[in-house]
Amino acid sequence: MTKLRDIYARDGLTFSIEFFPPKTDEGMDNLFNEVQELKKLDPAFVSVTYGAGGSTEGKTLQVVKRLHFAEKLEVMCHLTIVNQSVKQSKEVLGELWGCEIENVIALAGDPPEGPTAPWKAHPDGYRNSRELVEAAKRGQHGWYDFFSIAVAGFPEVHPRAESRESDLHYLKEKIDAGAEVIITQLFFDNEDYYRYVEDVRALGVTVPIVPGMLPIQSAAQCRRFAAMCGAKIPPRLDELLTSVEDDDEAAVEMGIEYCTEQCRGLLEFGVPGFHFYSLNKSRSVTAVYENLNLGALTKAAA
Repeated sequence: MTKLRDIYARDGLTFSIEFFPPKTDEGMDNLFNEVQELKKLDPAFVSVTYGAGGSTEGKTLQVVKRLHFAEKLEVMCHLTIVNQSVKQSKEVLGELWGCEIENVIALAGDPPEGPTAPWKAHPDGYRNSRELVEAAKRGQHGWYDFFSIAVAGFPEVHPRAESRESDLHYLKEKIDAGAEVIITQLFFDNEDYYRYVEDVRALGVTVPIVPGMLPIQSAAQCRRFAAMCGAKIPPRLDELLTSVEDDDEAAVEMGIEYCTEQCRGLLEFGVPGFHFYSLNKSRSVTAVYENLNLGALTKAAA
């Protein structure tokens, strides 16, 4: 395994991909068929989500281990604290440590009702993701400084944040606690990312700020995801979505073009890499990768 901090220290662009753990055996088979296609792009690492309320913990670890041991991929495991006791969180960290999986993204996580629902810490759990970062870095049972940790960033402000200023300062707390990479929530207007980077750097934060990219798969899904995470849909994209409202095939093609255009602008800005939210599908990620000729720009996975 290679730590996130070392992956992002390499020359070139970092290309990475997110998956989610399927609920069925058929879904699992489909996922790993897509993984075979995406492996051809030689991602620097892949990540696996945890599910609302920690609902997919077992499946997440199953997928993480298979990607690590069978597929020989660098893996970053999502870890959330919602509905999780300190004991449960430490057990997951201990299992990852035992499997020599060094990379995690530490998250508060969304309640099962959704990201805008009231969030309450588990009575015996960590109160926030900063405490999870501290626990993972401090470690126990020999894992001191074993984990390399990413955290989430929100170019358009976290839906539960009191203000943009408080959200930015909380991000700095997570970095000061030991996080080494920021991966952003999805966004559809690059200006939001540019402003976010400027504001974060003004606080003295120097770690990589990696844009999270979502190639659109359908108009309805895009609108739903944007509403869930508080991302705005710019007027031009709204018009494009309306034009493909009832045609998912056209929506996929439009999504590829829109994401490619976004990425071109971000490359000119000088991003450290891209983290693609694949939705367990290879087609769109592969098309954007090829449109941008990312193979000539990315860092080797090994």
